[in-house]
Amino acid sequence: MARRDAFDLASRLGQQAEAVCKRYLGAGRRQGNYWQVGDVRNTPGRSMFVRLKNTAKGPAGKWTDAATGEYGDLLDVIRKSLGLIDFADVAEEARLFLSMPPPDPERGPKQQGSTPTLSGSADAARRLVAMCQPIGGTLVEAYLRGRGITGLHGCGHLHFHSYCYYRPDEHSPTETWPAMVAAVTDLSYRIAGAHRTWLAPDGSGKAPIDIQRKAMGNLLGNAVRFGPSGEVLAAGEGIESVLSAREAMPNMSAVAALSAAHLAAIQFPDALRRLYVVRDKDRAGDGARNSLIERANAVGIEAIALSPMLGDFNEDLRTFGRDALMAHVRSQLAPKDVARFMLLAA
Repeated sequence: MARRDAFDLASRLGQQAEAVCKRYLGAGRRQGNYWQVGDVRNTPGRSMFVRLKNTAKGPAGKWTDAATGEYGDLLDVIRKSLGLIDFADVAEEARLFLSMPPPDPERGPKQQGSTPTLSGSADAARRLVAMCQPIGGTLVEAYLRGRGITGLHGCGHLHFHSYCYYRPDEHSPTETWPAMVAAVTDLSYRIAGAHRTWLAPDGSGKAPIDIQRKAMGNLLGNAVRFGPSGEVLAAGEGIESVLSAREAMPNMSAVAALSAAHLAAIQFPDALRRLYVVRDKDRAGDGARNSLIERANAVGIEAIALSPMLGDFNEDLRTFGRDALMAHVRSQLAPKDVARFMLLAA
C-alpha cells in the first residue's frame, strides 16, 4: 500500500476516533478529550491516552502510552489489539470498519515498487512469535494440563498470544481468540514457520470455531522442537500427541512435524543415531511411518515405530492415564533407552 493510502486510512479513522476506541479498545473509557486504557493491546488500565479530537497538541487518533513510551495512530491500535501481522490485513480491517470498498488493484504494492511481507511467510511467522509470551501461567498451560500433559520442560518453542487474529476465509470478518503459537524451526533453531491453535477463553479446550488450527511459513522438513537434538529423538505429527509421548519418556527430545506429510519429510540432525516414530494409528500415520523409517535406514539411522493403543498418544494418555501409557511405551523402546529416557512409574 502507498504511504498516502495509509495516511488516508489513519485520517479517516481519526475522524471516528471514539468509535474506533470503543470497538478495539473496549477495556478503556472516555476521559474528557481522551480515551484512556491500559495499553494498545486493550489491557485494562489508565496509562495509554488516545486523542479523540483535533487539538493544538495534535490530530485526533494519535496515542501515547505513558508507561512504555509507545505511540502511534489508530492503524497501530487495530494492528496490535487484534494481533495482526501483515499490513494488508490491518488495512482490510480498517476498510471494513470504515465501510470502504477494496482498493483499486492497479494501485497495489507492485505498482508502487514496494515488496510487502507475504501473508503466511517465514517473516510473518517470526513477527507473530515475537508478539507472544511464554506459556507459564497462561491459558496454554491450562489447555495442555486439561489434556493430561504436565511435563512442560523443553517447551520454549510454545508461546501464548492473548488476541490472535482469526479469519476462516477471505470473505469472513476478523475475530480474535487466545492461541497457542508454536514456533516451527529448522535444524539451526531458526524460526521458519508458526502453528496456531486457537483456544477457548478459559483454556478448557479449543476455540468453538470451524478451523481451530492453522500453520504458516515454511514447514517442509522443519518442526516444533522440544529439547536439544542428540543421538536419540522422537518424532510425531501433532503437538499434543508428541507431548503425550514425552509424558512416558520425559528425558527424550522430540519434534512435532504437524502433519503426516511433513513428518515423512523431517530433516535429520547430524548426530542422530536412533529415531522413534511417534505414529498416529490411521492410514496417513502408517504412510508417514513407513516413509520416515525408509529414509532413516537409508542414511544409517535406526528407526523404531511407537504405536498408540488407541488413535494417538494423547487419546491414550487421557483414556488410560500416565502409568498405563508408560508401561505401553516401555515395551516398545530399545532396552538401553528405558533407563536413559523414562522415569519409573510410581
